[in-house]
Amino acid sequence: MNKQQKAWAFYDWANSVYSLVIATAVFPLYYEWIAPDTVAMPSWFPEGWTMISSSALYSFVLSFSFLTVAVLLPILGGLSDNLKKKKIFMKIFLSLGSLSCMGMFFFVEEYLWLGLLLIYTASIGFWSSLVFYNAYLPEIAEKKDQDRVSARGFSLGYLGSSILLLACLAIILSQPSDEGKKMAFRFSFVLVGIWWMGFSQFTLRKLPADVGGGKRLKGNTFQLAYNRLKITYFELKKIPFSQRYILAYFLFSVGVQTIILIASLYGSQELMLESGQLIGTILLIQIIGIGGATFFGWLSGKWGNIPSLMLSVAIWVGVCVGAFVLRPEDPIVLYKFYALAALVGWVMGGTQSLSRSTFSKLLPPQEEHTAYFSFMEVAEKVAIVTGTALFGVLAQCSGGMRYGALTLSIFFILSLIVLQSLKKPFRKIMAEEYKSQV
Repeated sequence: MNKQQKAWAFYDWANSVYSLVIATAVFPLYYEWIAPDTVAMPSWFPEGWTMISSSALYSFVLSFSFLTVAVLLPILGGLSDNLKKKKIFMKIFLSLGSLSCMGMFFFVEEYLWLGLLLIYTASIGFWSSLVFYNAYLPEIAEKKDQDRVSARGFSLGYLGSSILLLACLAIILSQPSDEGKKMAFRFSFVLVGIWWMGFSQFTLRKLPADVGGGKRLKGNTFQLAYNRLKITYFELKKIPFSQRYILAYFLFSVGVQTIILIASLYGSQELMLESGQLIGTILLIQIIGIGGATFFGWLSGKWGNIPSLMLSVAIWVGVCVGAFVLRPEDPIVLYKFYALAALVGWVMGGTQSLSRSTFSKLLPPQEEHTAYFSFMEVAEKVAIVTGTALFGVLAQCSGGMRYGALTLSIFFILSLIVLQSLKKPFRKIMAEEYKSQV
């Protein structure tokens, strides 16, 4: 890897602390601790919705942030490509996310809505910055190197976020009183923002400001962005089997992202595990994810992208079935849950890194790629909303979460069917690409 590729991958080290410490581990624990059981909603809300559980409100805020990103990013992607200002947009959104994390220091019992507002803006900043970040991959690495560079990024992300999570937990657990622990939680949020903002400066210094060249078009900026969005959509239709790949990506993202978001909740509510055991599970997933991302990056060089991705998706089916058969009365359920978590960590790194690099290989060279990746991000955000909503409905109807976990396996199976149809054409286009470079 050259210096620019290392700097690009290092942004995963910088930003992954949000997804682990804020979105997955520390912030949800703090929120559950200080939030009331129910929250009074504004008077203009419909009858029956004037009081809502704090956990449901938290879920709705996150869903709304994903919907916001899904609406904004196609336009922002086109705007970025037209203005040739990818790095500027990346700076704006990573600053929004990291400053929101720092602002969570002021989230206390009296300011519940401030905490919800900040988790909303932090989520938008995180997911939006990734679009502009991912769009650099096809421009800083050749197709033969993109799997390895993408895997390096995820490995660094898992390692860095695990280090900061351990530090935050050490600070929190060292406090003898509840008030001290609350202050430690709030201090942890500041550490996340500083880590994210600080380490991202290395990436921003090394990445080129205007990759792709071309002249800036004249005219109304947002109209040009909308026109660029339409052009990108039709260009995407011309790229061989790109629509089928996005469909497959949507299908397995429904399962992957939902499992990541509800794994801790599943362990606590369905299997009656304690919070300390769940934190240990999260760390296990992160650490093993380092090896998983590296392994699947290596495997793609041996098998090819689509077969390697299919293997990871097939393992996710086993994860869903395994979660369904676990029972809280099993005397060794904790160890089985750890084994399942290890499997999740192994395939999570591979699925996420390969899905990014596989799409990157489909894109035409020497073009701005932000708008293309914005379509991928929209598919992922819609998948998150679809998966979490479906899981919630099934949990409500069945009185538990086990059937929701089993149902997610259907999305993985459908994704496998679509990916199977892509094996030969993807291998062919990669062979042609190789010949053109020789």
